[in-house]
Amino acid sequence: MTKRMESDGFGQISIEEGSKWGPQTQRSLQNFSIGSEKMPLELIHAYALVKKMAALTNAELNLLENGKAEAIVEVCDEIINEKWNDQFPLAVWQTGSGTQTNMNVNEVIAHLASERTELTIHPNDDVNKGQSTNDTFPTAMHIASAALLKGKLLPVLKDVQESLGLLEDKYKETIKIGRTHLQDATPVTFGQEVSGWREMIKQNEAMINQTLNPLLSLPLGGTAVGTGLNTHSDFAEQTIRRISDAVDIPFKESPNKFHGLSSKDAFVFAHGALKALAANAMKMANDVRWLSSGPRSGLGEITIPANEAGSSIMPGKVNPTQAEALTMVCVQVMGNDTAVGIAASQGNFELNVYMPVIAHNILQSITLLSDSLALFNENCLKGITVNEEKMSELVEQSLMLVTALSPHIGYDKAGRIAKKAHEEKLTLKEAALQMQMLSEEEFDEYINPADMV
Repeated sequence: MTKRMESDGFGQISIEEGSKWGPQTQRSLQNFSIGSEKMPLELIHAYALVKKMAALTNAELNLLENGKAEAIVEVCDEIINEKWNDQFPLAVWQTGSGTQTNMNVNEVIAHLASERTELTIHPNDDVNKGQSTNDTFPTAMHIASAALLKGKLLPVLKDVQESLGLLEDKYKETIKIGRTHLQDATPVTFGQEVSGWREMIKQNEAMINQTLNPLLSLPLGGTAVGTGLNTHSDFAEQTIRRISDAVDIPFKESPNKFHGLSSKDAFVFAHGALKALAANAMKMANDVRWLSSGPRSGLGEITIPANEAGSSIMPGKVNPTQAEALTMVCVQVMGNDTAVGIAASQGNFELNVYMPVIAHNILQSITLLSDSLALFNENCLKGITVNEEKMSELVEQSLMLVTALSPHIGYDKAGRIAKKAHEEKLTLKEAALQMQMLSEEEFDEYINPADMV
C-alpha cells in the first residue's frame, strides 16, 4: 500500500495513504495494539461536537479565523453524521487521559479541513485551541453518556413498562400460586406478579433520571489541571451553551474544574443505577424462565414465543433465548460496574487517568441494556400467554392455601393439616375432614383462593 511520510516532535513516521489521521494517531496504533476494543464511536461523535462548538466559540472570540472555523465545523458535522467512523481506530487501552484519542480527533479534523481550504489548519493550534485532553475527554464522556441514557435507554424502559402494563391488566384476575424460597406460598394473580416487574422498571427509570444531573456538569475550560491555563475566560460558558442547544440537553459548566478533572463520581453514580437495572432485569428474565419451564416437566404456567430452534440435536425444543441473552448482559453490566468503581478511585492529584476504561464500560453497559431489553420486550414479553388450566391446577394442589385457616383454627392445627395432606397425598380438605378440625361447610367458606389475593 502507498505510504506518506509525516513528522512530529519524535521524528518521521509513515502513514498509509488515504488515512486522515496524523503522526500521533499512527504512533498510538503502533504503541497500543492491545485487544480488539476500540474507543466507542459515541464518544468520538461527542468529541466532534465539542470540537465544532469550540471552533465556533473561538471564532466569535476572535481567536480563530472564520475560514478555519467554517472548515472545522463542516468536518465535525460529517464526523457526527458517521461519515468518517473508520478514521478512529485507536484502542481503549491507551494513555489513561485519552490523549491519543483527542489527538486522533484533532488530526482527522485538521487533515480534512485543510483539504477544503487554502488555509493550513493545525490539530493543536487550531482544532485544540483553548483546550486540553484533560478537560475535553471527560466532557465528551459526559455528553456521550447523558445522550445515550436519555436518547436510547430511557425510551426502552418506557416501552417495557407499557408491555408489562398490558400484561398486568390482561391477567389481573388470573389466580396462580405464589412462591417464596422457590417453594409454594399463598396465591397471587399473575397480574399482581407482573406488576412487581413493571414497578421495578419504573423505579429503575426514576433512578437513572436522578443520575443524569451530575453528568450534566461539564469540566470544559479546566484545561490541563483545572486552572484554565491557555483558554479564554468566556470559552467554557459559550461552548457549553452551544453544546446544550445542539443536543437539547441542559449541560452546565462545572462549578469546580479541579473536581471535574480528577473525580469520576458522576459515572460511578450513573453506573450504579445501571447495575440496579441489571439486577432487576435479571430477576424478571429468570422469573420468565422459571414460569415457562417445561413445557411438560417444569412449571409451565406461561408460554413464551418460539423465535428459533432451541437445540441442534433435540427437534422441536424451545428455549428461553431472549431471557438468556438478557441475563448474560446483566452479568456483563455488573462486571462493568466493578471496573468503573475501581477506575474512578484512581483520581491521583489533579487528574483521573483511567478515563478510557470508564468510558468504554459505561457506554457499553448503556448500549447492551438498551439493545437486550428492547429485544426481550419485542420478542418475549409481548408474546407471553398464560396457561390458565395449569395455574388453576397448581393452586388447587397447593398446601399453602391452609394459611387461610390459621385465623379460624390456629397456626399449629393448620400446620398439622398441611403435614397430613402432604405425607398421605391428600387434599387439604380431605385431611381437614379426616382430622375433624372443621366441617366441610366451614372449609369451603374459609378457603377460597379468590379471597386470598
